[in-house]
Amino acid sequence: MDSGALLPPTEPSTTSKPGCRGGWPAALFLIAVEFVERVGFYGLQGNLIMYLTGPLGLSTASAAAGVNAWAGTASMLPLLGALAADSWIGRYRAIVAAGVLYLVSFGMLTVSSMVPQRQRQPQPAESPQSSPSRASFFYATIYVVALAQGFHKPNAQALGADQFPRSAPDSIASRSSFFNWLHFSMSWGFIVAVVALSYVQDNVGWAAGFGASWVMMLVSLSVFLLGTGRYRVPEQPRDRRALARLGKTVAATARTWTDMVFRRGAAAMHDECLLTPKEQEGKGVMLKLLPIWMTSVAYAMVIAQVSTLFTKQGSTMDRRIGTAPGLVMPPAALQSFVGLAIIASVPVYDRAFVPLARRITRHPSGITMLQRIGAGMAIASVAMAVAALVETARLRAARDAGLLDRPGVAVPMSLWWMVPQYMLLGLANVFTIVGLEEFFYDQVPDELRSVGLALCMSIMGVGSYASGVLVSAIDWATRRTGESWFSDNLNRAHLDYFYWALAGVAALEAR
Repeated sequence: MDSGALLPPTEPSTTSKPGCRGGWPAALFLIAVEFVERVGFYGLQGNLIMYLTGPLGLSTASAAAGVNAWAGTASMLPLLGALAADSWIGRYRAIVAAGVLYLVSFGMLTVSSMVPQRQRQPQPAESPQSSPSRASFFYATIYVVALAQGFHKPNAQALGADQFPRSAPDSIASRSSFFNWLHFSMSWGFIVAVVALSYVQDNVGWAAGFGASWVMMLVSLSVFLLGTGRYRVPEQPRDRRALARLGKTVAATARTWTDMVFRRGAAAMHDECLLTPKEQEGKGVMLKLLPIWMTSVAYAMVIAQVSTLFTKQGSTMDRRIGTAPGLVMPPAALQSFVGLAIIASVPVYDRAFVPLARRITRHPSGITMLQRIGAGMAIASVAMAVAALVETARLRAARDAGLLDRPGVAVPMSLWWMVPQYMLLGLANVFTIVGLEEFFYDQVPDELRSVGLALCMSIMGVGSYASGVLVSAIDWATRRTGESWFSDNLNRAHLDYFYWALAGVAALEAR
């Protein structure tokens, strides 16, 4: 198959319903929706750690743990949104509901951030600077944002992939290409958010930044509704027992794994007798997905550092842009290089690498999905090793400049030294994240496509939780023996040790 087969078809699929043509014309609407939605969402996530350590006055370790907990929940809630869609309201209505939740939550954030707030004092943050009621309201609101993403993300992506049904010509290659270009679009959204919105938040105000996110969510919902007549929408779910079947299948899968590890015998056979043929098929799918899910958690722990410790690390460095006085790069803006790497890599991967690899392997996607996932994990290990080396150099620069006990003074080392670690993680995402989404979508039954993508997203959630727990545990242990690895004074911290540990774990998982 040549690359021209991946271009938008001139006629709608024969399986599409009237008014729901499907194919590339419909998919492009959903790709545009995802671009705008990501701008709004990352307007919160991209700079969240700076809000927590700034207006809310949390310590670095507490803020990193808080961001990881929230990001983990945001990545787990797609399971709820996907189950609701696949067994009850359908993907289209789930996306509309998410749009409404986004507008409500970002509206609340904008209003709450208009209230004057005390500035963080340059003291160890044993006591928060904001009132408990303000902090509680803020946390409640950002978790509503997480719920909105839980209903939006798996269903928007599944609906996009639904535009290329199995019966359509070249459906495998077209779906693979869709996921590639979806991430291309989402990466542009990510870049706009972490560059433009983080600049607004740092230099104009948090209310203006959150208000801009609200506008983006309004545009996203409007664009989605405009494309209604083009979508190939699956039948409204009528089997309300899908959730119960899934729970029974997951429980049987867990018992089978336990039996394989501890007993090896009758229990597994007993489970087979209790399951219907459809449930046995689902159990087989879960047994295939579980090892991939578990080994990918280490990758998710690496990715969790992009919006937490990487951002705090960058905030201590020389962030001047050129020679213009007062013009500095917001530390969160460096995350844009993750998106830039994806934007640069996706066209090369989709239009050059895949056709070349296809001639060698005869595989429709060039390489298998598992090969793609493993390659990304190896790149992530290299990225964390680079991050550790950069942090070691930053600590040396701080020591040489006599800044060990002056955390408020910028270390004489350019922020641009951090660019390679961001670029490598962006390249890793092109392989691992896109490969995981395609794999989990492909392996589940048609009626549970959203659930399959939500299971994939839950990897990021568990990885964020695991990263948060690991940071808290290491912080507690190292404080007992001396300076914490995550000290509020990063010039006396040891983020480099933590990065080396993550590099080693990622290398083991990539084998």
